[in-house]
Amino acid sequence: MTGSETIPDRVTATDAAIELIRKLKSIHGPVMFHQSGGCCDGSAPMCFPDGEFKTGDQDVLLGEIEGSPFFIGRAQFEYWQHTQLIIDVVNGRGGMFSLEGPEGKRFLTRSRIFSDDEWAILKKAEEEKPIIPASRI
Repeated sequence: MTGSETIPDRVTATDAAIELIRKLKSIHGPVMFHQSGGCCDGSAPMCFPDGEFKTGDQDVLLGEIEGSPFFIGRAQFEYWQHTQLIIDVVNGRGGMFSLEGPEGKRFLTRSRIFSDDEWAILKKAEEEKPIIPASRI
C-alpha cells in the first residue's frame, strides 16, 4: 500500500449525529455503539455508556465515531462488509435502551457500497491488520 492511499472508514457519522454524540457524552460520559441486528430494535445503532453493553466473540469493532467505539455483530458484519455505515440522526424515538431516546432523537444507519478502489485498499489494509472478535481487543 502506498502512503497516498487513504483507508476508507467502515463507519462514519453525519454532522447531526456527531452533535448528538457530543451532547450524550456531556451528559453520560464516554459512550459506545452497537449495531443491533436483533428483532426488537431492528437494525438500529444503539448507544450505551461505554462498557455497559458486553461484547464478545460474536461482535467486531468496526471503528469509532466521535471517539466512541462502534461494534457490530459478526454475522451482520459479514452481510454488510461491502458497505460503509453512515450513522445519522432523525427525530423520533429509537430503541428503548439507547441513550438518545430521551432527547427525542434516534440514531439511524444509512449506508453506501464501497467503490472498487476503496474495497481493494480496505481489503489490503485488513490483510495486514485483520478485523478480530471484540473479546480479543
